[in-house]
Amino acid sequence: MAVLHSAPRFTQIDGLKATLTQALGDHLVEADEEYGELLFTVKRDSIEDALRILRDDHAYQQLMEIAGVDYPSRAERFEVVYMLLSLTSNNRIMVKCSASEDTPVPTVTTLWPNAGWLEREVFDMYGVLFSGNTDLRRILTDYGFEGHPFRKDFPLTGYHELRYSEDEKRVVYEPVELAQDLRQFDFMSPWEGADYVLPGDEKADTPPVDDPKTTESPKQTGAGAKADAKAAEKVSADAPAEKDGGKNPPAPEPTEDEPARSERKGKTTDTAEATEPKKKDKK
Repeated sequence: MAVLHSAPRFTQIDGLKATLTQALGDHLVEADEEYGELLFTVKRDSIEDALRILRDDHAYQQLMEIAGVDYPSRAERFEVVYMLLSLTSNNRIMVKCSASEDTPVPTVTTLWPNAGWLEREVFDMYGVLFSGNTDLRRILTDYGFEGHPFRKDFPLTGYHELRYSEDEKRVVYEPVELAQDLRQFDFMSPWEGADYVLPGDEKADTPPVDDPKTTESPKQTGAGAKADAKAAEKVSADAPAEKDGGKNPPAPEPTEDEPARSERKGKTTDTAEATEPKKKDKK
């Protein structure tokens, strides 16, 4: 079978963490390996330099995605995650940095032109600013939209609702009356298990239902020979057979007033000829 390219069939990350950690140097804050993937946390001001090193020196040619994460309890509540792909080594890594609402992240449009739209998505959904992006506008929400929908404190119902007004014959924006002010999140993976009791799980620790009571002797149920005889007396006390001394009652009188029919003349054996088919005359 012909080999179309020299990329390995399976991703190999053995020793890659140490190699990239040394390459990033002072730009690196932390390096982790989780679930077979490498994640590098770099300084926010060094994100452009760190990604340039990975692109030029380690063949991570493509920027596949830029994602945002919101942790409201942190001082710098946002994380910007860059997902890189190396075509020559068939390997993917993630690089991230932290940011707040008023600390812009340097743009990487100087490295990958497609980062322009990806940074606009993060800005639109989370409100993260990117310094150096010359076209930082909303890209997913509607015109005049207020707020950033992917923030954890953004109400599920939004701040305004959009509807068509029959009275005004146009689309109108109205404030939402039932807005959820804050949502609480624990940022725990449901596959790893939570440290608290989930709704409905409190039933799992309840003691079992008491065993049903059973009778161990006939005395506890009231059954026995005496009880059967007494029950038979009550049931058959007013029965017609008991009143007549236990004899079979006579046949009831006929209720029909029709006169008796006269006996049929002839024998029943003569009816066989009437049922036989007629014979055809021979010509």
